Amino acid sequence: MGLRTWTLCALLSVFLVILLPSQTESVAVMSVDMGSEWMKIAIVKPGVPMEIVLNKESRRKTPCAVALKDNERLFGDNAVGMAAKNPKVTMRYFQDLLGKRAENPQVENFSNRFPEYNVVKDEERGTVRFKLSEELTYTPEELLAMMLNYSRILAEEFAEQPIKDVVITVPAFFNQAERRSVLQAAKLAGLKVLQLMNDNTAVALNYGVFRRKGFKLYFCLVLQNIMFYDMGSRSTTCTIVTYQTTKTKESGIQPQLQIRGVGFDRSLGGLEIDLRLRDHLAKLFNEQKKSKKDVRENPRSMAKLLKEANRVKTILSANNDHMAQIEGLMDDIDFKSKITRQELEELCGDLFERVSSPVQKALTSAEMKMDEIDQVIIVGGSTRIPKVQELLLKAVGKEELGKNINADEAAAMGAVYQAAALSKAFKVKPFVVRDAAVFPIQVEFTREVEEENVKSLKHNKRILFQRLAPYPQRKVITFNRYSDDFEFNINYGDLSFLDAEDLKIFGSLNLTTVKLRGVGESFQKNVDYESKGIKAHFNMDESGILSLDRVEAVFETVVEEKPEQESTLTKLGNTISSLFGGGSSTSESKENATDSVQEEEEVPTEATKEDDQESKTPDSEQANSDTKAEDTKTEENKEGEKVENKDSKEKEETAKEEESTKSPEEEPKKPPPPKKQKLVDEIGAEQTVNDIRDLAEEEVKSSVKKLQELTERDLAKQEREKAANSLEAFIFETQDKLEQDEFRKVSTKDQRGEISSKLSQASTWLEDEGYTATTKELKDKLSELKKVCKSLFFKVEERRKWPEKLSALDSLLNHSSIFLKSARMIPDDDPIFTEIELNTLEKLINDTWVWKNETLAEQAKLPATEKPILLSKDIDQKLAALDREIQYLLNKAKFSKPKPKPKPKSNTTKSENGEKNTTESAEKKKEGTEAEPPSEPEPAKEPPTEEKVLELEGSEAGNPGHAEEF
Repeated sequence: MGLRTWTLCALLSVFLVILLPSQTESVAVMSVDMGSEWMKIAIVKPGVPMEIVLNKESRRKTPCAVALKDNERLFGDNAVGMAAKNPKVTMRYFQDLLGKRAENPQVENFSNRFPEYNVVKDEERGTVRFKLSEELTYTPEELLAMMLNYSRILAEEFAEQPIKDVVITVPAFFNQAERRSVLQAAKLAGLKVLQLMNDNTAVALNYGVFRRKGFKLYFCLVLQNIMFYDMGSRSTTCTIVTYQTTKTKESGIQPQLQIRGVGFDRSLGGLEIDLRLRDHLAKLFNEQKKSKKDVRENPRSMAKLLKEANRVKTILSANNDHMAQIEGLMDDIDFKSKITRQELEELCGDLFERVSSPVQKALTSAEMKMDEIDQVIIVGGSTRIPKVQELLLKAVGKEELGKNINADEAAAMGAVYQAAALSKAFKVKPFVVRDAAVFPIQVEFTREVEEENVKSLKHNKRILFQRLAPYPQRKVITFNRYSDDFEFNINYGDLSFLDAEDLKIFGSLNLTTVKLRGVGESFQKNVDYESKGIKAHFNMDESGILSLDRVEAVFETVVEEKPEQESTLTKLGNTISSLFGGGSSTSESKENATDSVQEEEEVPTEATKEDDQESKTPDSEQANSDTKAEDTKTEENKEGEKVENKDSKEKEETAKEEESTKSPEEEPKKPPPPKKQKLVDEIGAEQTVNDIRDLAEEEVKSSVKKLQELTERDLAKQEREKAANSLEAFIFETQDKLEQDEFRKVSTKDQRGEISSKLSQASTWLEDEGYTATTKELKDKLSELKKVCKSLFFKVEERRKWPEKLSALDSLLNHSSIFLKSARMIPDDDPIFTEIELNTLEKLINDTWVWKNETLAEQAKLPATEKPILLSKDIDQKLAALDREIQYLLNKAKFSKPKPKPKPKSNTTKSENGEKNTTESAEKKKEGTEAEPPSEPEPAKEPPTEEKVLELEGSEAGNPGHAEEF
């Protein structure tokens, strides 16, 4: 190694440069599992793949409750604590009222179970409101929006960045009105909903994602059917999921889950058990007290009993008996009673008998038997009850129940994985999810028919989405018998699989009435065209919400084409091409093309006459025969109304094209099909919602303003509390510091006495007037105290910084001296730095040494109580100046290039025959070394091909800025 190279290495080794990554942009996403009793939140952000959010009490789940008292709003555990003091203003279990009319039996049941709430009818929408006063009412959507906004606050504090994108879980049995209510609540909270995900589907996704590597090979061999039994606080859902692998165009073979069957019980859950036990405890208290007053008429006492019932139920899951006790339950009378597990099971005997019902419903909907289920996994807090597990084990006939999934957090974790997959900021391993619509949806319309010169109205029903049809999915219905404006209805299909009670709670079976405008005008305008029907395009999105995208009138006509005369050269080329087996460009393009994904499937609008006369099947049979997502058959009825399937049409067209490209020897050439021109007119569609009307724009603005005022009030309250706490903390901390040695050392007795007097006055003011003081007054008082203590704190702070700052200065001076010494060792014939640069560095080093020694000497002469002259900011300036000079020289050394060495001259003479004699090679031979043969000229390097260049550019451009793979 040469002297110059060694010197450069030594120079660069003196200083180490660390490049820190730039701050990551805010790209975090979140999920909210909004249960009836608990709320679980999860986030994904760069560096944190999937994590449950801790609340302010450092708990992984938060009670779903909000308390609204005067100018105070509380959430979570604080709101639950308020329930025992003022249950009328603590809102819980309000999700049961989402998307419900005031006449719904569920509203009546809610009022009976929680009589402390004043639930009134919303005259404009027909829904309900919580009335807190004559002027103040809240809708269930507004209460849910408060909880969603609070969940975002917790997530943003945990992620340390703003979050807007969210996936929210909902029960699988939520209908269209309930799902739209959740979306409206999220809109009021200012959240962007990526998807409403069924909670059972989120659980299944969480189970599959964390077992991807373990059973991917197993999926290739055989399907795996898993049953998830989820009993929560308010309801129970049983889901059958099939795991397998599927081939995708984007990612190749990937795992997939498909919902095969769903069974549920809306009112079977832990809350119903709590209510039974609460009423039992109230009965025991009335018997013990023997008073005319009934504890059941006291809302505060009943709230205490409900809280105690929940605690006792939880403990009885692990113990055979427990003591229920409440101090001062009513009229300062204490309550105490022993409850056994057997008593609880007898109280809830009819509830436990319903445990197996969701299992049977799920098997029936999936058309499967229990023998086909590989494993049964329990989810939800109420599955921890021993009696539930005992009855469930008996119902499924398995040796044991699967408990290898987090019963509380599985839905939140599955939903946040889906949120990351839907977000453009993260890259996740694909997992195909095929969810299923629990309730069938159909289109109904009436038209006039004439049979034997008798006109009558015929009512038609066509299944749009069958029960458990996969979504997201698009469907098209064609109306071929209308030439003027008409209307049709979108309703729920056959719901005979629901119980009578569930049907009452379900609400309106009529979804939307659609009135079409402009059909007649379109037909009059296109008289010369052949009508292909009125096509209505429907879409069920990822959230399971149905919408009518558009309605179109489609017309078609034949366009006459003049035959073009082929030139002699063209005919000769075609003849040669056919003789040597050359295919047409059309066939080649068809062979190389990729099949397009079927986005829309056309479903029949009317049955044939033969179907009407010969076989009148019920709607449930039509659901299995008329329309299925995977059905690719093409039907054509005799009335001229035909069902088109895009896949089968493409196959027929391809077959025709293949036949047309056969050689003349095999088949005579057929005349080309006539060219058709297609015309599409958009038809106006006026939609009337029949179940629950969405919030109008003015109502949305009013609700947003109301919620924003509450949020601003909360923030102002938090700001005032923060100012009061800061003032109080400063007073106590400073009083304590005045007794510490380092503060006594730099202050006189009089100075400490003056500060102590100011602190005592501020403490007295805070106790007397601080409760009514404004935020500004509290901040001003704190600023006043900080000014009094500023000199004292400055002297202490400076002395704390001296050791570290002086040590850094000494280290930099030593390294700079080594650097200067190494730089002067570089040979003069190959210099890197000029003499002026080295002299400037040397002067700077010497001046810094002098300044440091002189300042330290002067500081040592001053008493500790005086203001120091050795300041940390001056040391920082010296460090920065020296570091700047060194960095300049280091950068110059990095990019300097050594001068090329001159080639040694060799003594060569020509012999008589023209050959060269090299003295240098002869001398090397004499020394015993062989002269190296002259190297062959290297071939010229080819420039990179276009393909390689594109590949390099693609690798750089395809790297996402915030990609996380987990």
